[in-house]
Amino acid sequence: MITRIVRLDFGLENSPVFLDHFARVSDDIRNFPGCMELEMLADLNQTGVYFTISRWRDLESFESYKQSILFKSTWATVKPLFVAKAQAWSLGDFKDIYSKPINPLVVS
Repeated sequence: MITRIVRLDFGLENSPVFLDHFARVSDDIRNFPGCMELEMLADLNQTGVYFTISRWRDLESFESYKQSILFKSTWATVKPLFVAKAQAWSLGDFKDIYSKPINPLVVS
């Protein structure tokens, strides 16, 4: 499973446009093949900063979404609204990445 976290900073004036667009496309994203979950959170301390968290069955599903018309049209709509560059992280479960158990707290 792949977890994708994206930090989006729209500022106060562009937030309503983003929120409206997210409301319109979120079900389409959730129903995209391989999408297991999609949520959006708002930063409690910074107005206009949002985080999207999506979970994908596998890397192939996520890459297929990134190449889709849905992603490209959504990104084309929201990217001009940013007041700071978006930050994104793609994360995988330890069990999926490493073939043997490791203790991430032990440093060699």
